[in-house]
Amino acid sequence: MATQQIERPKSAEGRRQESGVLDRGEALSAEEFKRAFREHPAGVALVTADAGAGPVALTATSVSSVSAEPPLLVFSISDQSSASTTINGADTVIVHLLSSAQLGLAKLGATSGIDRFADRASWSRLDTGEPYFPAARTWIRGRVLNRLRAGTSTVVIVQALHAELPEPAETAAEATPLVYVGRTWHALGEPSRIE
Repeated sequence: MATQQIERPKSAEGRRQESGVLDRGEALSAEEFKRAFREHPAGVALVTADAGAGPVALTATSVSSVSAEPPLLVFSISDQSSASTTINGADTVIVHLLSSAQLGLAKLGATSGIDRFADRASWSRLDTGEPYFPAARTWIRGRVLNRLRAGTSTVVIVQALHAELPEPAETAAEATPLVYVGRTWHALGEPSRIE
């Protein structure tokens, strides 16, 4: 005689996890979440792209390496960014990893309501068509592999195809990483080393 399996009703928590629905009642407020991350330093990057309607750029502190084999990186873009439509429609992007010497580029991508490409002498295009800023000491050209909606943002997964890397002999000022913490820009250097 076969036994019959009785499926028990799932709890509300089980249904939420299964459906992927966020429980806003238990979540931090947007202000609490921002305040928590305000003291968490992040590297600074400038992301550029052109999906056919003209170049866009944005400053991102969400860039992170994911895998070395294959070489993958990830960043997120808010729906509120004026560059979101273009970056979400582009097949490729350029991710400029900024040092303190490129603070001007970081501010350029972070300032809203301006033409980030007005100074034609400050940027160019690769042979493959992407806009980039040659002043950046390191940049990575990558192909967008996937996009994932996450709240009011999109997480973009990129496979690195080509990189412009700094020369080992560059001066210390050019090699000082740029970080953003507590709503201000900082340069990491020898005085910041603790071990």
